[in-house]
Amino acid sequence: QVQLVESGGGLVQAGGSLRLSCAASGRTFSTYTMGWFRQAPGKEREFVGDISWSGSNTYYADSVKGRFTISRDNAKNTVYLQMNSLKPEDTAVYYCAAKHYSLSIYETGNFGSWGQGTQVTVSS
Repeated sequence: QVQLVESGGGLVQAGGSLRLSCAASGRTFSTYTMGWFRQAPGKEREFVGDISWSGSNTYYADSVKGRFTISRDNAKNTVYLQMNSLKPEDTAVYYCAAKHYSLSIYETGNFGSWGQGTQVTVSS
């Protein structure tokens, strides 16, 4: 399995932007589809989006489409979540996750490795 560490969370005003990073250990980062999830207080964890091993394909939840962008740098073993036009309802702990590259990005389950999460708080 791959070890994942998120960073970049914080407090931002509504309408602002944040970029989260997720650094992965190991030399096989490019063999993983990478995903982002979030969990707000009192709510279930929800899928945000994911990106194929090459970075050529992405898939997003409707709630973030057009505002969030996922990218990756395989040379740096890092995946990013650029969040623009943030809303108070985006407040949550954000997690990155990894699954084998052969699993479809359109299937939002089957992620086997998870980071510890980073808090994002959007004030109104």
